Amino acid sequence: MPNLFVSDIHVVTRPGCRRRGLLLPGPAFSGGMIPVALGRSGIRADKREGDGATPRGHFRPVRLWWRGDRMPRPAARLPVRRITPSDGWCEDPADRRYNQPIRLDADAPGDRLWRDDHLYDLVIELDHNTRPRVTNRGSAVFIHCARTGLAPTAGCVAMPAETLRRLIGVLSPKTRIWIQ
Repeated sequence: MPNLFVSDIHVVTRPGCRRRGLLLPGPAFSGGMIPVALGRSGIRADKREGDGATPRGHFRPVRLWWRGDRMPRPAARLPVRRITPSDGWCEDPADRRYNQPIRLDADAPGDRLWRDDHLYDLVIELDHNTRPRVTNRGSAVFIHCARTGLAPTAGCVAMPAETLRRLIGVLSPKTRIWIQ
């Protein structure tokens, strides 16, 4: 019986455009190469908080976050968490909760997962800068829905929502995501 999940995914810079890339999924995903948006500073090995770069390295998907008010729960092999209006991500390097999910009051700073623009309707949390968490090495690095025209991200990998929905169905906690 063949594996029904993708064991390795590669994300590479598109030649001539550091803000765009190609996601190369394993054979379990039909459809071939997927055009993706990258951080406005391209892919960098020395990722720093706020630099706009997508980190180079290999990562594992941790969990899927989704907006239950906008779509039914996606079929996924990853742990799944519904996004609520108070869900956020700590981007403050001075905070002990740096690069972790947090609850935010309405007026609190931080990266809100509940957004009006649909970018975080589906979010794959990656294990970037988690073991150990290193201050200023970057936070909130996700795979999420892309802006129109695959506009650059703040450091994540983004793709059209329908493509992301299909990819989610073949990811597992064992999948390795290589960003090169």
